[in-house]
Amino acid sequence: MQISKIEVYKYSIPMVPFVIATGTMHYAQNLLVRIHTDNGIIGIGESSAFPMIAGETQATCYEMAKDFAALWKQKDPLQIEARMQELDLFTAGNYTAKSAFDLALYDIAAKHANMPLYRFLGGEIKRIESDLTMGIASPDKMAATALEFKEKGVNIIKVKLGKNAQEDIMRIKKIREAIGYTIELRIDANQGWSYDDAVFALTELGKYEISFCEQPMRKWNDEMLPQLMALSPIPIMADESVFTHHDAERLIRNKACHFINIKFAKSGGICEATKINKVAQDNGIFCMLGGMLETRLAITANVHFAFANNNIKFFDLDTCLVGHLVDPVIGGATYQGMELILTDAPGIGADVDPEYLKKLEQAVI
Repeated sequence: MQISKIEVYKYSIPMVPFVIATGTMHYAQNLLVRIHTDNGIIGIGESSAFPMIAGETQATCYEMAKDFAALWKQKDPLQIEARMQELDLFTAGNYTAKSAFDLALYDIAAKHANMPLYRFLGGEIKRIESDLTMGIASPDKMAATALEFKEKGVNIIKVKLGKNAQEDIMRIKKIREAIGYTIELRIDANQGWSYDDAVFALTELGKYEISFCEQPMRKWNDEMLPQLMALSPIPIMADESVFTHHDAERLIRNKACHFINIKFAKSGGICEATKINKVAQDNGIFCMLGGMLETRLAITANVHFAFANNNIKFFDLDTCLVGHLVDPVIGGATYQGMELILTDAPGIGADVDPEYLKKLEQAVI
């Protein structure tokens, strides 16, 4: 089998502005690739650029994707490791752009085997329930949003923090007053706190029954994480500190996290995510699957991966629910409440409405 052509799209999704500690996203800066083969199989992959986290924009992903596509013409898409190594040799980093290509290869491989991706990866159907995330706003507004989530039947809420430690404590206080203690709360500072702010905030927030805190400090402060873990009553989850399995090895070796958040767009897709998860599992560290602002297409790929990896215990697969104003995905995972349900369609089992694609900037290589 050979790759015959690759379509690349600026897969923009309009959305309600989403605010985190490091900035605001006004639309989902996604990339879509469709890899065609000479035997008629088409692989679909999506990634979501989040510039303030991964240093890539939709524009940089789009330009890099055209170069990647040219590299792969007439090559075997089933040699996934070799194809991804070619991209790594071509350019360092750029994991967001790479992840769309990775997912498309896995889609082709599973379709070629006539299996749903989770089964191709050695997994089986299981129950997974995602949290639902709220962006940063005033304490009162966030409390009102949390109450709306509870009334909708959401069982796990992830709260973005990191703008101001004192206000963050008030945010969680107000949220707990609004929803009580039957709802699980997770917090994510997105590198927003200094070390001193992190110690202060986590110590004060300990009484509010928080499951874990993602990325309390900038990743260049990783050497301070062991000290913070010793003082914090709340477990620490590494996110922006772990892009690759080498990062995971480093943090685990230094005893610098309790958990790790894996994101395809941060790490380059399934190939690297598998390595991160293995490092974590070998060291008794549970992982979470998260995302940037992907549509249900990439979310579906995440669900397949979750079904195939029992070390992933936490799920933050709500990216299409945090402000997307359209859903152009055909097929794919669906939500029953916040539980994610898959079909047994071959491959990822999702595509994008052709009429939606016609409106997007695109290139064919």
